[in-house]
Amino acid sequence: MRGQPERPTLDQVAAHAGVSRATVSRVVNGSSTVDEALATQVRRAVTDLGYVPNRAARSLMTRRSETVALVAAESTTRVFGDPFFAAVTRGAGQELARSGLHLVLSMVQSEEDLERLAGFVRGGHLDGILVISEHDSRDVVGVAAGSGLPVVVGGRPMTPHGEVPYVDNDNVTGGRIAAGHLLARGCRRVASVAGPQDMSAGVDRLIGFREGLGGAFDPDLVEVGDFTTTGGAAATERLLARRPNLDGIVVANDLMALGALTVLRGRGLEVPRDVAVVGFDDADVAAVAAPPLTTVRQRTLDQGRLMAQYLLTRLGREVAEPMPELHGRHDGPGIVLGVELVARESA
Repeated sequence: MRGQPERPTLDQVAAHAGVSRATVSRVVNGSSTVDEALATQVRRAVTDLGYVPNRAARSLMTRRSETVALVAAESTTRVFGDPFFAAVTRGAGQELARSGLHLVLSMVQSEEDLERLAGFVRGGHLDGILVISEHDSRDVVGVAAGSGLPVVVGGRPMTPHGEVPYVDNDNVTGGRIAAGHLLARGCRRVASVAGPQDMSAGVDRLIGFREGLGGAFDPDLVEVGDFTTTGGAAATERLLARRPNLDGIVVANDLMALGALTVLRGRGLEVPRDVAVVGFDDADVAAVAAPPLTTVRQRTLDQGRLMAQYLLTRLGREVAEPMPELHGRHDGPGIVLGVELVARESA
């Protein structure tokens, strides 16, 4: 049985290109100090020989791991079952891959997970950290920032950590326009299935809902869910038990809205004739719900892309196609993306 062919070495590339080994090393590691004609010779030799840099050796020399962690303060069930996480991860992964960086995913749900994360981020395994779905019960952002590595957070951090940057969607405006839409169509007993109140998205969407209703806001028509379909269904059941005559519901994400639709249908209530429903996210499931879901569209994929681009700038790396918001005007460390209402049949 024949063994694997030997990998070309740096010396062989140098000989093939007719330059020194040091010159090849500088080109391979992205240095801009090499004359462009020589750099072209080296790149041609790399292609001719099929040379692949030894990442482990490069990491020792450059003190870079070429790896970024995406830390989600959620269970694996939520991370792999919620379209929000899929879109953020896809957007971030695409941007990092274009810059030659690897993305690793880490879930934190317990104090033991948080301790393991602390050891991991201090262990020299990473160049930077992205954090999403932070809860104020566990200071994931604090642990990440304490590593000394560049950090970017998806969503407004519940606990501020100096100038740690974040990329968020305009959740307050989203809640406001959702409530206003139901008032405009004649709803007068409007409820909310709010998101978790230990997360900025849950807090801000409820603030917007309250502002949108103004004097029509009734605290007895608010129930808190957990951003899951079953949580949305349970919260809707509790609302109907107290106020069976409600005629509109703003739900803090589309998955919970699916649960709400199921409960309403099970009670023989027609949407939107009896109860109008508005979700939040504009996940793919919204358009195929029964009936199709009116919802607040947030730019989740762009949020992931922009988080990665923000991190790349903090790492001193070039961003191939920077989004306009990256260098646009924004207050403090936060970038907030706009939202819009998408009207469908549910409201």
